[in-house]
Amino acid sequence: MIVEAKQQEKIKLRGIVRQVYKAAGKAINYYSMIEDKDRVLVGVSGGKDSLGLLKILVTRKAYLPIDFKVTACFVDVGFNDTDRSILEDYFKKENVPYVIKELRLKKEDINCFWCSWNKRKILFTTARELNCNKVALAHHLDDIVETILMNIFFHGQISSMKPRVDFFGGEISLIRPLAYLEKYQIESFCRKLGFPDTKHSSCPYSKDSKRQLIKKKISELKKDFPHVKTNIFRSLQRRNIREEYLP
Repeated sequence: MIVEAKQQEKIKLRGIVRQVYKAAGKAINYYSMIEDKDRVLVGVSGGKDSLGLLKILVTRKAYLPIDFKVTACFVDVGFNDTDRSILEDYFKKENVPYVIKELRLKKEDINCFWCSWNKRKILFTTARELNCNKVALAHHLDDIVETILMNIFFHGQISSMKPRVDFFGGEISLIRPLAYLEKYQIESFCRKLGFPDTKHSSCPYSKDSKRQLIKKKISELKKDFPHVKTNIFRSLQRRNIREEYLP
């Protein structure tokens, strides 16, 4: 039975599933995101991106010869329609320890930045409570590239989301294992594995017209330049920056 289960797992590791595991593994290794004895708190919103991230880390844990712990954390913000029971059933099915935290903001205070900031604060606080030294978020290549262009176009600065950032003197590191993956790849991965429908909807307060504009422009560029997202991302890696040609 054990041999049969292993064979079934090998069959799954083909096509888009294999591509996603490989790309995530490459990012994790390059940025030293997960090491032996790490305790990783995974922020799970109920959306496909975060469920995909959780699955990748659980699978990686099962196959790698290093020992690290994975705990899921769902922050219930109260104004989306994620089905908590389905999410909890999924955590139990994957045998993943989990915690559920609640965030309640005043309606007049709700906006994308303030909500994200408070959710991040809860994740860091929870990581400390559970003695986790890594917090994993499901930001992917699209998120990173969009943020790069938004900061250039609207703020006149070059900055974005780093795949790994150390906080509190290195006590906790924020990691983004999906940094090398485009959103469509993650969506295909989730469909292939038949992830549960948690009825997750996007936040009604996150209609960022600037980000939507950037998404549209990138989509248009990709028609003529298929690798535009990857190239924008790579352009900010230190080895590709030509400082002698910068003003």
